[in-house]
Amino acid sequence: MSGEGDNTTVHAQVEAFVRAMTAELSGGKVSLPGFPDIVPRIRQVLSDDNVTIEQVTRVVGAEPILTAGLLQLANSAAFSPLGKRVVDLRAAIARLGFNTVTSVSIGFAVSELRKTKTLNGIASPLAELWQRSVAVAAVSHVLARRLTKVSPDKAMLAGLLHGMGELYILARFAGMAEAPLDRAVHDEIVRGWHAKAAQAVLEQWDITDDVVQSVHLQDNVGYVHEGEADLVDVLIVAKRLVLHSGKLEVVPGDAPPVSAALKLGLDARAIEQILSESAVELEALRVALGA
Repeated sequence: MSGEGDNTTVHAQVEAFVRAMTAELSGGKVSLPGFPDIVPRIRQVLSDDNVTIEQVTRVVGAEPILTAGLLQLANSAAFSPLGKRVVDLRAAIARLGFNTVTSVSIGFAVSELRKTKTLNGIASPLAELWQRSVAVAAVSHVLARRLTKVSPDKAMLAGLLHGMGELYILARFAGMAEAPLDRAVHDEIVRGWHAKAAQAVLEQWDITDDVVQSVHLQDNVGYVHEGEADLVDVLIVAKRLVLHSGKLEVVPGDAPPVSAALKLGLDARAIEQILSESAVELEALRVALGA
């Protein structure tokens, strides 16, 4: 009987949380409690098709820690394989590209978010989520660069954003719930709502449609399409490689992304070789993105 009671309690908590969350999502104004405004400010500047590097540099330069992160990444093995260093922010932004600037700004914002005292109750799952997001971003970047015509910096952005719906749910839960986070409640809400929540947040940030679509379809392992590998394929495979420690084999409750893996020309041997050869690059990306 106690099991039935526990299930009833979890269901009631899920319903109450979802009602409150749905009201906010349907209102068109989605907010992440404690999330610094640097990401929306950068996205607002980048939404102008005629934006210049000088304009982006002025916005980014207001955050010294973010500036240092961009310089570090621009001089890393991932973006400077020949070791040619840049020493000023404008040159770093020119080397990295605007999608990567967005990625690093999100990393900076999340690191600031994790310092918020009101989110102490979700510190552990938030840290786990961010480590996974950075790992997926790094693997997405490597897969796109080595195996596809997909923009590597856009793939990295999609990888970093794949958990944004879960981040939103964690932050809202910390703000709405009176009791500590219940893992069963969290897992049920994430399964049903993380894609919708992510779409709402990313659309408000003016993230491009192809990135939003890839985040929305990240769990669709049956995804099939004509033509060459696309951003969705990259994200589907990268996420599963991270979740299953570099393997795509079937595990309980999950199916292998067969079509996406074939599009990328991957098998177990190719995966092992790519991840091994890219170890330095992957670590540089993880450090720069704050994992």
